[in-house]
Amino acid sequence: MKKQFEILEKEIVYPGFFRMEKYLLKHTLFAGGWSAEISRELFVRGSCVAVLLYDPHADKVVLIEQFRAGAILQPDRAWLVEIVAGAIEEGETAEEVAYRESVEEAGCEIQELIVINEFYTTPGGSSERITLFCGKIDSSQVGGIHGLDHEDEDILVRAVDFDEAYQLLESGEIESAIPIIAIQWLALNKQQLKQKWLR
Repeated sequence: MKKQFEILEKEIVYPGFFRMEKYLLKHTLFAGGWSAEISRELFVRGSCVAVLLYDPHADKVVLIEQFRAGAILQPDRAWLVEIVAGAIEEGETAEEVAYRESVEEAGCEIQELIVINEFYTTPGGSSERITLFCGKIDSSQVGGIHGLDHEDEDILVRAVDFDEAYQLLESGEIESAIPIIAIQWLALNKQQLKQKWLR
C-alpha cells in the first residue's frame, strides 16, 4: 500500500506568534481506498530543542521550574518542573540552540553534547518536533533565577542528585513529557554515559 494524503483546502485561522492552520484533507486507508474528507486544526510551531544538563562527576541533573500557560487549567500546578528548552530560530542549528538556551535559562556552559532522540511532542494537533540532547556540565555553580527579561522568563534553576530527579518523576511531580523522556533515558544509559564522559 502506498501511503498518500491530499490537502484539499488550507486556511490560516490565526497568524500570531504561534500560528493556527485549518486543513481539509483526505488520506489513503490501510484497508485500501481513501478516507472521507477530514477537517483538522494544526498548531504550527517550528522545530525545538531540549537539553538534559548532566554532571557525570557529581551525578546531578539540572532542573528548571517556570510558569506554563498550558497548565493553567490546574491552577495549583501551573509551575512545571522541566529541563532547558527553546525554539530553533531561522539560521540556527539545533546544537547552537542547545548551547544558547543552556546559558540563557540555566547559566550553564555545555562541555560536550550528544543527541538522545528526535520526536514529535503532540502530533495529533501540533507540528512541534523536538531534538532532545544530553549535555555534560559542571553543576558546582548551578542555581538561582535565570531567563531573559525581554522574553518574560522567570526560571528557577537547581541541580539535584539523579536519584532525586528520578523520584520527582516517579511521584508525579514532573508532569511535562520532555523531562520524563530525558530522565528515563538517562536512567537506562547513565553507566555508559559516565564511561564515555569520565574516561
